[in-house]
Parts: sequence; C-alpha cells; structure tokens
Amino acid sequence: MAQQNHRKDDLLVSYNFIRAVRESGYVSLSTALAELVDNSLQAAATVISVTITRPVAGGFPEIRVEDNGVGMSRPELEACLRFGGSSRFDERKSFGRFGMGLPAASLSQARRVEVTSWQGNKAAHQVCLDVDAIVTGAPVDLRARRRSGGTTGSGCLVVWQNCDRIEYKRLAWLERALRRDLGRMYRRFLGNGDVTLSINGKQVDPIDPLLLTAKIEGHSARMAFEPLRYELASSSGETAFVTVRFSMLPVDHWHHLDNITKRRVGIVGGAGVSILRAGREIASGWHLMGGKRKENYDDWWRCEIEFDPVLDEHFGITINKQGVRPSQVLQEALGPELESIARLLNSRARQAFEEVKFRAATETSCRIAEAADLDLPVIRRTGKGSGALSYRIGSQQLPVGTMFTSSLKRRTLDVTLNVDHPAFAALYHPLQTLSDEAAGELRVALELFLLSLARTTTLLGRDGQNCDTLLQLWSRTYGRMLQKS
Repeated sequence: MAQQNHRKDDLLVSYNFIRAVRESGYVSLSTALAELVDNSLQAAATVISVTITRPVAGGFPEIRVEDNGVGMSRPELEACLRFGGSSRFDERKSFGRFGMGLPAASLSQARRVEVTSWQGNKAAHQVCLDVDAIVTGAPVDLRARRRSGGTTGSGCLVVWQNCDRIEYKRLAWLERALRRDLGRMYRRFLGNGDVTLSINGKQVDPIDPLLLTAKIEGHSARMAFEPLRYELASSSGETAFVTVRFSMLPVDHWHHLDNITKRRVGIVGGAGVSILRAGREIASGWHLMGGKRKENYDDWWRCEIEFDPVLDEHFGITINKQGVRPSQVLQEALGPELESIARLLNSRARQAFEEVKFRAATETSCRIAEAADLDLPVIRRTGKGSGALSYRIGSQQLPVGTMFTSSLKRRTLDVTLNVDHPAFAALYHPLQTLSDEAAGELRVALELFLLSLARTTTLLGRDGQNCDTLLQLWSRTYGRMLQKS
C-alpha cells in the first residue's frame, strides 16, 4: 500500500500526515480562508479578490484568492507549501508565525492547491500540492515551474480545487456567509480604506460587532467608558499592552425592533467578547468574564480585546489562530475588572429596559398634560419651537437628595424621577397592589401632580425667579416626611 512506501527513518509518512492535516480543526471555511487573506495582508496587498465557482455542474467548488502584494521569490514559493516553511517562522510582528497556515488551511478544504506568484515583469512560477497524487504514492514535488502568460506588477494567486469539505449546496449562501465572516474578521483593515476585499466582484464591507459604526434607525451604540489598557510582560521579556473597549447599545431606540431584525443586525446573538490579534479578529465568545454567566441583558453591550502578537503566550494562540486559551496571568490581570464591568453593564441594560417600560406606562398622563397645556399660562419661547408643550416622564438614578429633575428643550418638558429617592418607592410600589383600573387612575393623578409642579417651577424660572432652591428644599422635605411615615 502507498502508505507503507517509506523508510524507517522518515520523520513523516506522507499519506497519513496529509490525512491528519485535512482534519486540522478549522471550524469553518471562513477561518481557513482567513489564512490566505492574512498572507495577502502580510505581503502588503491593497486589493484582494476571492472568486468562488463550480467548474462542473454538481461538482466540487473551486476558490481562487488573488492579491497585488509583493509576491514571492522562487525559493519562497517553493517553501510556501511546506509545513513550517515560512521565512518568518515564530515572528511576532504580524499575522503569520509558524508557516502552517497556507498548506494546512488549503488541505483542510481542498484536495488540490496551486500557488502562483510573480514579481515585477518577471515570469510567474507555480507550485502545487495534490492529495490524490500523494495517496497513490507519488513523490511530493514542490519545485516551482514557470507558468506561461504575461504578468504585470507583482502578486500571488492561490487556487483551491476540488473543495470537498464545503457543505454549502448553493454558492450564493456560501458567498453571503464569507462576506459576513470576513467583514467582521478584517473590519479594521476594511474600515480605514487601505484594503479592498471582494468576493465574486462584490466588495466586502466592514462589520463592527460593537455596533459603534452601525446606523440603525438613525442611532448607533456608544462607548461605555474610555478604553482600558493593561501592560503585560511576554516570555521574551518584552512588554506590550492589551486594550479593552466596551460599547453600550441604545435600548431606548432599538428595543422595539422585531427579533428577526435584531438578529440580522447583530443585536441578538452578538453578545460577548471579540478578541483581535494584530487588528484581526481571531476569537469571539464569552472570554475573561470570570464567574459571570451570560444572560439576555448581555445582548445590549459588547466588549473588544486587542493585543499584540508579542503576547501570544498569554492568549494561548493556536496554530490556526481561531481560538484563545487565556493564561493564569492574563486571567488574574483582566478577569476581576472585566467581570465587574460586565455586571455593571448588565445592570445598566436592565435599568434601561425598566426605563422603557416606565415611559410607556406614562403615555396617558403625558397626553392629558399636553391637551391641557393650551389653556395654561404660556412659557416664553427659548431656542427652537413654539406653542404648547410636549411632556415626557422618565426615571433613573440621581443624587440621593433629589426627587426629580426637569428640563425644557425644544418645547418638551422632560421630567426625570429619581429611583433612589424614597418617594419613588412610596408613590409607585403601592400601585402594584391595586387593580389595573384603580392603579391607572391613581398613577395618572400622581403623574399630573408631578408634571404640574415641574411646569409651574419652569414657568417661574423663565420669569427670572430661582426655582432650583425651591425644588431641592421641597424634595428634601418630602423625602424626610416619607422616611418618618
């Protein structure tokens, strides 16, 4: 048998080794294809084109990845399909490190891989690796052969033939999945305009899981804090920084979206941590969150962790760069604080949903106040807008001594109740024990009382009278009385 044709001192049995490499653990076509995109970027390519076809109806797909990078010399080309044959072995300056990506990723998806490269106006040369030829016992020949045809500039073309590991029956579905996955992995490079990546002629757009750049109904997520930076020492003695960013999604503007839309734009199913190595996403999931478990409210915030390849040991980078295994040092340095922040943002999301429900319940009171406003003393116009006021009631945490605040902007009187003031619980909690009808009537009466007080103080304030002191004294007095009741 072919696999028996080897010397006793051979390090590898080619047939069995190739079979093992084909099971190298790439979780998807996207992660395997990313190895080729990494190589293109490392070769300073600015244009990367992916073409997916099915040469024979009903047959296996073929994938071509072409770039305008610096190309490879003939010796580099002859080494590129050798396992560990990288000229940058164990380099920590960019994507590649072990020289395993191109051959391992290629054979994990295809039965034959061809690599063609050219530099300047010199002739192009090609090498190939064929699984079926190796199975028959043919010797592995990685000598570069000249390819006919003219070339301009420099670049590289990788062709995967007989892609027998691709499960997609329709190439349109495969194309859509690749555009989504690669757009997320390489968002940093695609977003700054330095690199163009296309699939079957259609440009891949950057996809930001933090949703900071997404515009959904006119709104985007926002940074929850300034970026956090942690300095760690590598095994070589060098130090580098780990940068952590958190974003908070706008619950008040997106909560009403249907579940299909939420999933499509990445709200539902997008929770967790995105980990970037040298600007490229290598993992996403629930990482470095300590003892906190993922909950539904965690869909409404995001985390991004970025590190330099110098710190690979701390993140436990695997050969195929599609996962992390944080070291104990990394977990101790980041874990406690990230877990604390995760719990805080979960709480903020929960509170935001309570605020949404609270605002919805106040709509009746606000409509009544707006209907009455036409018959009330006019508040002098300031800024944009004129006529009757609109009203809005909300709730959030405010300084303990303040029962509520009010502000008038663009003819909307916004009243914010302090959930930490004793009055909030004293006035609203008893409503839960009443029937819906009785609770509704009492709530409207209560909120009209608050709106009328806020409107009166606003009116007096516009007449030049200082009402801030009045509100503060009234809030403090009312709070003290409630505490004694």
